[in-house]
Amino acid sequence: MPIDTADIFGSDQVGIHIAVVGNVFFHPSELPKKEVEKLQSILQLEPAPQSVGGSNLLGALIAGNSKALVVADIATENDIDTLTSFGDVVVMEGGVNTAGNLLLVNEHGIIASPSIPDDGIELLAEVFSIPVVASSIADHDVVGSVGIANDLGVLVHPDINQDEALVLEEILGVAPMVGTVAFGSPFVGSGVVSSNTGAIAGTSTTGPELNRIEDALGLLD
Repeated sequence: MPIDTADIFGSDQVGIHIAVVGNVFFHPSELPKKEVEKLQSILQLEPAPQSVGGSNLLGALIAGNSKALVVADIATENDIDTLTSFGDVVVMEGGVNTAGNLLLVNEHGIIASPSIPDDGIELLAEVFSIPVVASSIADHDVVGSVGIANDLGVLVHPDINQDEALVLEEILGVAPMVGTVAFGSPFVGSGVVSSNTGAIAGTSTTGPELNRIEDALGLLD
């Protein structure tokens, strides 16, 4: 099936622990083999064990696509060396560095948090060679936490306004739909991880929410 549920280390915040980048998904090295195999089966991507600065919160700390990836500056030299095998690496420095929380990325474009400085936006556009625009979602700066995108669709916080929605559609190339995860949470990016072929949400996510996620991300047969 293209969508399923799982918890990671007892947490339903799947999107905080798992990062989909291009043709791989990064997962904590300690994640049991059975759970890795489930993720691989649903996402249809290659698994890549990883940590960032000793942290397992990979979805919060890494963002990217098949062209390049961005990582928080807590990454060690060894972390960065490993990540470079998957594409060009941009290290997000300073107090604004949780890349997975601050960027909403697909192959078409990047929505960046307004908290990212202009020179950071310019660097991302140069490295990724796709449009990068700073915009909030539902007045939240943590756009990667309140949105989840693949190349087929975008699911976002229910309170997104019309201007924000138009920016997302223009930059990401797909029209956003609103929804929730984990029994009403609007932080869909924290609670869902998705590829172009499947998605996994936390186990507290309801049936109607799963249907909405499936629809929004273009995963319906």
